[in-house]
Amino acid sequence: MSTSGNAPSGHVPSGNAPSNGGNKKNRVNLCLQEELGHCEARRFDVAKGEFSCKVAVIRLGDDLYALGDTCSHADFSLSEGEVDPEEQTIECNKHGSLFSLATGEPQTLPATRSVPVYRVGVTDGQVWLELGEPS
Repeated sequence: MSTSGNAPSGHVPSGNAPSNGGNKKNRVNLCLQEELGHCEARRFDVAKGEFSCKVAVIRLGDDLYALGDTCSHADFSLSEGEVDPEEQTIECNKHGSLFSLATGEPQTLPATRSVPVYRVGVTDGQVWLELGEPS
């Protein structure tokens, strides 16, 4: 969730993660922010307790996005696809569907269902993901 209050829930400007927002107990540290390349997607297999998911984390400048890593049209990893920073989309390499980084909604066919969007942020240079029900 953006600290500005007007961005989608999976998007947090880097370094602006709210100190009192969300549930810190449900956060998992993923990596250092400097380890994420600009305009690249990186897959994380996240598990804590009974919760597990595969997440694609994308860094565009100082902004981070986290989406479910599996295309809703075919069982294929979105983190292997190309990121378009201008359109803020990620492409599934299997059939070419584009998904919004902000909402997870498909922008092109053949996908017709959204992928989950997760809350992601940075605290003291550490990228974290908030576990639980996606947005």
